[in-house]
Amino acid sequence: MQCPIARSLERVGEWWSILILRDALHGLTRFDEFQESLGIAPNMLTRRLNALVESGLLERRRYSEHPPRDEYLLTERGRDFRPVVLSLLAWGNRHFAPEGASVMLVNRKSGAAVDPILADPATGRPVDEPDYVLVPGPAASGRVLQKYQPAAETRRTRKRAPG
Repeated sequence: MQCPIARSLERVGEWWSILILRDALHGLTRFDEFQESLGIAPNMLTRRLNALVESGLLERRRYSEHPPRDEYLLTERGRDFRPVVLSLLAWGNRHFAPEGASVMLVNRKSGAAVDPILADPATGRPVDEPDYVLVPGPAASGRVLQKYQPAAETRRTRKRAPG
């Protein structure tokens, strides 16, 4: 599929993968650390770690020869997943934590709770509807063009409108 969301989910759409990346972003690197944190079966953890290495989100590095032991370090691609994890955290706290937040994002210096937002770097404004829409990109296939063309036409119409 050409959709970047579908391509991303192909790599991290299985929930164990997202939890492994969450723990890696929190500093865990070793098999036994992931296993203890997640309570995941060893064979499942091995499969998920291998898939994350193959997808370029983690890098395997040997830290012991006898016995052979590897650690799993985030790559740049894996570190770039942090905003996704923080967004899931905020969304989960907002919609699926009736008892209140069990984990929060805070400013390290002030201790104030922070609600992460996706912002337009040019304006600093939050990226949300209706001011922002998805439109076909330069590499869009016919199917993607057809799916997102109405939004692109609406965007062009708004730009031309006086006012």
